[in-house]
Amino acid sequence: MMKKYLFGFGLIVPMLFVYSFSESKKSIAPQQKIKPADFIPKGFVLFNTIKGDLDKDGLSDEVLIVKGTDKSKIIVNRFEERVDRNRRGIIILLNKRGRYELSIKNLDCFSSENEDGGVYFPPELSVQIEKGNLYIQYSHGRYGYWRYTFRFRNADFELIGYDSSNNFGPRIDRKTSINFLTKKKLVKENTNQNAESGDEVFKEKWSKLPAKPLVKLSQIKDFDDLISGE
Repeated sequence: MMKKYLFGFGLIVPMLFVYSFSESKKSIAPQQKIKPADFIPKGFVLFNTIKGDLDKDGLSDEVLIVKGTDKSKIIVNRFEERVDRNRRGIIILLNKRGRYELSIKNLDCFSSENEDGGVYFPPELSVQIEKGNLYIQYSHGRYGYWRYTFRFRNADFELIGYDSSNNFGPRIDRKTSINFLTKKKLVKENTNQNAESGDEVFKEKWSKLPAKPLVKLSQIKDFDDLISGE
């Protein structure tokens, strides 16, 4: 009697409702969450948030810069200042129409903003999203900058470009640009040491890089080891 009743007209609607509900639950991947903050693991706090379309689907994705909270990393520096030397990391979330899905995370690839810069201030970290590319840049004031370009490829963010500028005040002494997709490197050296800003005379040198697999953002242990971009 029970089997006949289950397939009877009276339970067709309830059975379809249960089936649809079960299917909708299965369609939500376990790694998807509604709030980006839910992806921040214990022992870390949010340092900065950057929004933009990274996978070119027209939806705004989120990049979370996080920072460790280990109390033992809060120290007194050589200037007798109490500083937080906890390292920072990155979590990238792709927008799946109202829910977020973890793309990659690398929780300690960036040094602390309070690192000892020696005779200089520590470089300033900034992150941008533009035209589907992720830009991670270190700026050193009047001494220049270096910047990494990542693109969402092969289920990760691969390093496809590197640019740097070595400055002396307003004057640019050397510029480097690397395209890791074409394996080409361009170095521009200023030959006019008396130049003001805009009066530089650059000598260009092109070179070919050896074929290597593209660096993946999820696998970078320390950005300080990537300063040359090679």
